Amino acid sequence: MSRVVITGMGCISPLGNDVPTMWASLLAGRHGIGPITRFDTTGMKTHLAAEVKDFDPELYQDKSDVRKTDLYAQYAMAAACQAMADSGLEGNIDPHRFGVYIGSGIGGISTSIRETEVMLTRGPNRISPFFVPMMIANMGSALVAIRFGAKGPNLPVVTACSTGTNAIGEAYRAIKVGAADAILAGGAEAAINPLAIGGFSNCMALATTDDPDRASIPFDKNRSGFVMGEGAGVVVVEDLEHAMRRSAPIYAEIIGYANTCDAFHMTAPQPDAEGSTAMIKLAFEDAGVSADDKLYINAHGTSTPLNDKIETMAIKQALGEMAYHVAISSTKSMTGHTLGAAGGIEAITSIKVLQSGKIVPTLGLTEPDEDCDLDYVPGQVREADVETALSISLGFGGHNAGILMRGLK
Repeated sequence: MSRVVITGMGCISPLGNDVPTMWASLLAGRHGIGPITRFDTTGMKTHLAAEVKDFDPELYQDKSDVRKTDLYAQYAMAAACQAMADSGLEGNIDPHRFGVYIGSGIGGISTSIRETEVMLTRGPNRISPFFVPMMIANMGSALVAIRFGAKGPNLPVVTACSTGTNAIGEAYRAIKVGAADAILAGGAEAAINPLAIGGFSNCMALATTDDPDRASIPFDKNRSGFVMGEGAGVVVVEDLEHAMRRSAPIYAEIIGYANTCDAFHMTAPQPDAEGSTAMIKLAFEDAGVSADDKLYINAHGTSTPLNDKIETMAIKQALGEMAYHVAISSTKSMTGHTLGAAGGIEAITSIKVLQSGKIVPTLGLTEPDEDCDLDYVPGQVREADVETALSISLGFGGHNAGILMRGLK
């Protein structure tokens, strides 16, 4: 079995359009939440989102290609290009041993909305010939493979909000058993539009406050729902020996991964947290290590009443008394919930925590919920001796995923 490492990172996020900018924002305790600017929210229940700002897709794609790709795929391409440049992998791998696992929870929903309007107002003959390839959720992964000539395994995972974590975890498994030498893995999402916002609002998932500072407040007693975010997080997952032969930068080693399903409800988590508890235990079993006080957990932490309570329960049931001695925080307090991109963005955050020993806070946590009684690092960055990091994602449909990482030893 091969050892598997991360050798490149790239992101587009509400906190900045590259890893250094996003990380600086996280350390500064800045959130990216504000009034929605993409459309008029008059009459809607939700008026806030965590939008990507100042994104220029033509830094990564030709103008003609931009016109033929949905925004989620543009985000995926940008993050993948950054990760490739960071890793120095381009031109240094057998294309048949190089794969792409970039998923999306929703895919090209904005394209679907636009072309539906064309059909209703101008007729079906005016629908774009690029509608289907722009809309389908595999196209981000396919376009990245075309861009870099990656002819190995290509598996664009779709597991709702667990997508990015599952993609990285499945890439880890493929490389571990020798199916590839390197895989670009992560997730991308661009769903800040009236249809998605309205749909999530009507199923009571989104925060309805108009105060950006109190909108995404995971584990706080006054949390009321998540804030829609967008972006992409992509990493280069690589065989350790392959990385060392080419003197690649090595940011972290993936040592464990697991995924389970609640098999319980379309949107609600299992009340006894059986599935998410099992996932955490299995990730540690896969790694062959136990939790200790040098563990950091990047929680799913959506700021919804049920998720935060059930996730807290899962961590306690999986780790026992040690749950009270590990530092936990939610990146979503600053990025909002980027859906399928969350796992990629949060894996990158976890790696930066491992590298720096600086634990990013859970912003806005001022009145802890009695049911959320763990150490959620409220408000301010904390310096700590961190040796391992667990990044957790939980998705609609009961999808539970976690990856365990550490610095290379």
